[in-house]
Amino acid sequence: MPSHSLFEHVSHGSLGNKIFDILRDRILNEEYEHGQKLNELTLANELKISRTPIREALKQLELEGLVESIPNKGVYVKGFSPRDIDDMFEIRCALEGLAIQLAIDRMDEEHLAKIKDVFELMEFYTAKKDQEKINDLNILYHETIYQATQSQYFEQLLKDVHYYVSVTSRHSITQPERLETAIQEHRAILDSIVAGDKKLAKDTIQKHIRKTQTLVRAYYANKKKKG
Repeated sequence: MPSHSLFEHVSHGSLGNKIFDILRDRILNEEYEHGQKLNELTLANELKISRTPIREALKQLELEGLVESIPNKGVYVKGFSPRDIDDMFEIRCALEGLAIQLAIDRMDEEHLAKIKDVFELMEFYTAKKDQEKINDLNILYHETIYQATQSQYFEQLLKDVHYYVSVTSRHSITQPERLETAIQEHRAILDSIVAGDKKLAKDTIQKHIRKTQTLVRAYYANKKKKG
């Protein structure tokens, strides 16, 4: 095994999870192409670790449906199909509409202050047109609303769905005009939370999700035409 691994002080159990996160991000960010073979030895050499955590990470990716293991051939990237992503948006739309209503009922001043703080950062980086930072803050903004439900079940369930949707929908903010409309939508969500209007909050956050879903559909449709 190559020396000087970045993961040399990481325990074996958590190492497999870290490798899983790395490979999952690469797949979702399209650094690996659909159908590309993932070679254990090549990855082990690149990451300077043994093949065992690589193997564990690949098995976990297979359980997530992101890769396919073909006997006597190897492991190949599957990624998510446009239909898979569309299904995630449908799930997120339903769950997040309920979550924001629970959040309004259950949140305290500390939760509300945190949502406001994240929104202010989103405004700041929108003015700077920093798309990478905005994408990170978008994830944090929605996760902060999940936390305000004070329900561990809801928070974990939505974080998993929102992670995949956010990473795969990052293409929607590559359009300059989307940066501005997105911040307006997030402001409207915050205003409805502050007003304590559960119906308006549900309608506003679901409208925001649907808008992103439409843009992502267009991205994949255009990509299919080019491909």
